[in-house]
Amino acid sequence: MFRSIMTRTTTTMYHHRQLPNATSSTTKLLDYQNSRRRLYNNRRLKSSQPQSTDSTSSQYHQFPTWPTPVIESYGDYRQEKELERTTFGGKDSPLYEHQDSLPRLPVPTVEETLKRFLPTALPLAESKTEQDELLDALDKFPQQSQQLQERLLHRATNEMADSSYLSLWWNTAGYLDVRDPVVINVSYFLHYADDVHATTNIQRGAAMLTAVANFRKDVCSGQLPPETVGRAPKTTVLDSTPYKYMFHACRIPRRNRDSVRIYDPSLYDHVIVSRKGHFYAVDFVDKETGDALPLETLEASLQEVIRAADLAGPPLLNVGYLTSQHRDDWADARQIMTSTRAGEEALELLQQGAILLCLDDVSPVSRQECGTLFWNGSTTGTTASNRWFDKSIQLFCTDNGKAGLLGEHALMDGMPAVRLSDTITKTTYQSIVESSQKNTSLSNNKSIRPIRNIFQTVLPEFASELKPHVDKAKQEYDQLTSSHELQVQSFQRYGSTYMKQSGFSPDAYVQMAMQLATYRLWDGKCGGTYEATQTRPFLHGRTETTRSVSPASVEFCQAMGVVPFANSTTPKAATANLDLFRNAINTHVIYIKNAAKGFGVDRHFLGLAMLVKDDEQAPDLFQTALYQRSKTWRVSTSHLTHPNFDNWGYGEVVPDGVGLAYGIKPESCVFNVTALKKQGFVEPLCHHLEKALLEIQTMIEMEKAANQERDSTTPPKSRL
Repeated sequence: MFRSIMTRTTTTMYHHRQLPNATSSTTKLLDYQNSRRRLYNNRRLKSSQPQSTDSTSSQYHQFPTWPTPVIESYGDYRQEKELERTTFGGKDSPLYEHQDSLPRLPVPTVEETLKRFLPTALPLAESKTEQDELLDALDKFPQQSQQLQERLLHRATNEMADSSYLSLWWNTAGYLDVRDPVVINVSYFLHYADDVHATTNIQRGAAMLTAVANFRKDVCSGQLPPETVGRAPKTTVLDSTPYKYMFHACRIPRRNRDSVRIYDPSLYDHVIVSRKGHFYAVDFVDKETGDALPLETLEASLQEVIRAADLAGPPLLNVGYLTSQHRDDWADARQIMTSTRAGEEALELLQQGAILLCLDDVSPVSRQECGTLFWNGSTTGTTASNRWFDKSIQLFCTDNGKAGLLGEHALMDGMPAVRLSDTITKTTYQSIVESSQKNTSLSNNKSIRPIRNIFQTVLPEFASELKPHVDKAKQEYDQLTSSHELQVQSFQRYGSTYMKQSGFSPDAYVQMAMQLATYRLWDGKCGGTYEATQTRPFLHGRTETTRSVSPASVEFCQAMGVVPFANSTTPKAATANLDLFRNAINTHVIYIKNAAKGFGVDRHFLGLAMLVKDDEQAPDLFQTALYQRSKTWRVSTSHLTHPNFDNWGYGEVVPDGVGLAYGIKPESCVFNVTALKKQGFVEPLCHHLEKALLEIQTMIEMEKAANQERDSTTPPKSRL
């Protein structure tokens, strides 16, 4: 509902041994957890002693030990603020050094918000009665909202002065309180471009783990530079809060409101690797330096995971399905799993992992196949049970080397995951091989560290009680995923280069093309449209809504008509339509700039609505049909362009709407369209997107030709 856009070994003993029996494996799992506790106590003791200034001492101790091995967040970023000062590099951390100086999200005046709101709502009116009702409510709104505005200003400058007036509400009401399954409804996926030198899951997976280890070290030591926007010297630093929830993090299902657990990275050196529904703990960094283990070691470990999963056969229960459930149902099932010590320890081990790497036993080829697989896991093979949708970061790697990411959205928006993905996609398999050859110290340890099957031996303890929950979860998952569809429109005619050369903002250009496409999809009706705009220049900022519908956009769509190329075949018509197109683009650019500054419409209205007490009457505006329609996001859009991404996407946010993610590369555009299958939207919309882009280009070329002809026939001006 709230959205704003993923070998050889010198050791043969383990490779050939039989899988351990239940008792011995459970004992080893508990021993492992106990060793973690001892390590925590030892490091706490060491952290209280004077530290060596010897430059040769381990860099891994840039990860100070946390006050407690795990911290549970219920959506208030301030609760984890102390970690920025005492850990993650402490006060000298580049990543967090600007946090205290970031500005706070502003509270617009009521008058400013109403002025911006009205043009985005009126075009969606279906009758004069709706227009009159809205205008009457707007006249009353300043007086009806006066006390609410005072409360909001007080909240912003008092109890939330060290945060954002919105963040706690957004994190809870928008995410942690939502009971819908996170798959499709919340999570977003990224589809990476191929690594031509990593054509198997072992090669691609090992390369990705190497990149994750490097990025994790920078994040968890606080040495990663903060993100910025703009060009030097006028760059703006962005809020770094989300990075705390990237690694060793997992959403926890609870009745009514979930939480997110984050674990001390100085204590845990493993990732989780899944294969055919089995989940394994696999060490991936050197315990002393925090650097990635040698590539050969990682490849051997992943090979061992595949061998172990094949040998184990289907798991007793496919517990991964549980994470796709309604959140209260999953919370109930989790209670069963934590009813024994071994079950609780197994879940903790999974949650403590840095990330989850899913080795899927399929070989997709197309963007559409990969998109469906990475979005919700529904495809052939055993991929659906190979997910743990609560992990903050899930990476995917298929048998033929296709790769991607799925992000859990509760406390971290997409851009930090994009930055991680930038490192992953630039850390190619060949570059790691070449680096290892130059630095032999990186490959002087080729022994496999033991992998641990997390659930295999603990499931029998509660299998009979848990099985009905797993069966129900699988049935509901199948119903949910089979009721949706995804299609990709890969438009190869032109991209941002042509748009810029023609004098347009590429994002606004594509937004208006999408307005035209959805207008035609719905036979001459516009739908409320959301474009996610980040507000991370502000402390604890997340996103604001850019409303794409305006009087200018509607006028452009109406002039173009519902039939492609029907109203744009003459130079005169093309020029007239392009004037409307330019006006619509300029309007959109102004709105998106305001939204990025915290002066949108929807977050302010949300803040006011949240402060209406139970015994109070909400302002009339909030009850009007047109207000409700204007914030019903039939078109949920978000723009993300990266040279190493083939696609990305997410689900629709209302039953009669579409999810429309897009990227604009120099010579192409890619659209990922999702919707409920029964609506029949995705294929026609892909067609209309292509036609809209072609028609706009045709009009531009007609205007250019007319201008050139006019210039060639105009006599030169006299110099006298």
